[in-house]
Amino acid sequence: MTDLLFRPATELAALIRAGEISSRELVDASLERIEALNGDLNAFIHVEPDEARAAADAVKADDERPFAGVPLAIKDIGPAWAGRPLTFAADLFGDFVPQFDGAVVRRFKDAGFVPVGKTNAPEFGILPVTEGRRYGPARNPWDTDRTPGGSSGGSAAAVAAGMVPIAHANDGGGSIRIPAACCGLVGLKPARGRVSMAPVMGESFLAIDGVVSRTVADTALALDVLAGYELGDASWAPEPAQPFAAAVESEPRRLRVGCSKLPPLAEVEVDPANLAAVDETATLLESLGHEVEMADPAWQVRELFEVFSVLWAVGIGMTVRFAGTVSGREPTEDSMEPLSWELYCRGRDTSAYDYGQAVVAMQAYARQLVSELAPYDAFLTPALAERPVRIGEIDSNQGMAAFSRSGQFTPFTAVVNVTGQPAISLPVSLGDDGLPTGIHLIGRPAGEWELLALSAQIERAQPWAERRPQLSA
Repeated sequence: MTDLLFRPATELAALIRAGEISSRELVDASLERIEALNGDLNAFIHVEPDEARAAADAVKADDERPFAGVPLAIKDIGPAWAGRPLTFAADLFGDFVPQFDGAVVRRFKDAGFVPVGKTNAPEFGILPVTEGRRYGPARNPWDTDRTPGGSSGGSAAAVAAGMVPIAHANDGGGSIRIPAACCGLVGLKPARGRVSMAPVMGESFLAIDGVVSRTVADTALALDVLAGYELGDASWAPEPAQPFAAAVESEPRRLRVGCSKLPPLAEVEVDPANLAAVDETATLLESLGHEVEMADPAWQVRELFEVFSVLWAVGIGMTVRFAGTVSGREPTEDSMEPLSWELYCRGRDTSAYDYGQAVVAMQAYARQLVSELAPYDAFLTPALAERPVRIGEIDSNQGMAAFSRSGQFTPFTAVVNVTGQPAISLPVSLGDDGLPTGIHLIGRPAGEWELLALSAQIERAQPWAERRPQLSA
């Protein structure tokens, strides 16, 4: 049964439909695996064995839902899961328990997934490492001295270690793609407006929900489950002509692929292993018949990090205010980590005029960058600038210095949250250090279908789903 947990979620659902295994057997194996490994990895911060087993018992062999009976983890940074804690890994939230399912959780359940628990994240989802004060560090199954990334680090560690075959994640600056790259998984950030934020928000400029998984097929079918309009959405992405799952079976046309190893942030050095993965992928793409062209976009705008920080600070400030409201506590310096406090204060003290100016500046930057990338069907970069950093190397107690240090580790991802384009991290190789190495592909606006087709072609040429970290043995 442990081996089964390393099988793709789509295959597991097919086995359950065929009556070859039961959902209860699979969920029991998942819960046993969590109990055995969570002491080493700290991927889960809350487990629901009774609810999971009851839901699994209700799944029968003839259940035609796409993921019927498959265990799933939910990240502790939104969306709401009725009757279960929602803390954003922050002490300030106290023991808040929402009484409704967010649209994303509802859609997961409607697709047949069986949620087994909630996964670890950094406080308020700020950092690209998962080492919050409330729950402690999550660890990478490939090397437990290193981070599984953030902010969806607990979800990525859980999938990589075979605790669950797929897990919820979300991404406001790289928080799906960074952990996927650190843990050897597939991580797609969908296009802006593709997945609803209902019922809490009508839209989000930066953040969106998705999954981390082992295969492009799992990611594509999960996107079919999550995508689509919800009543009251302020904006939404256009529907694809065919389901996203169909993209995986298609052979992409000859594509023009741009490629750059220039980080969007100046004075960032990219690790040779990460650069080599880009070169190898470019060569592979050419061998598959695509045209690859080196092109460095003018994305090193000096003010970008500062303006992005304003938007991020205001967003964190709103979340902190929400936390104080539901917990009945006033936000104080002692109630949160130093970085969270600094961002909260900055967001609180930002005027409406300055925030509006930051939004306009980001939109102008996005329009300029999307225009530069318009000649390309896809754009290839490293996923990370560094190898997965060691636990403690990026420390929230260092305040804004930790925020700046994060940019040195993960400079390639946040620009795509600004533009709203889809982007995916693919685990194309293992480095000489034994750690996964990911590449980053950026698609056209609302262009997940073609991006998934290209990703599946890469996966067929260079499979990765059978790789396992030593901890999983």
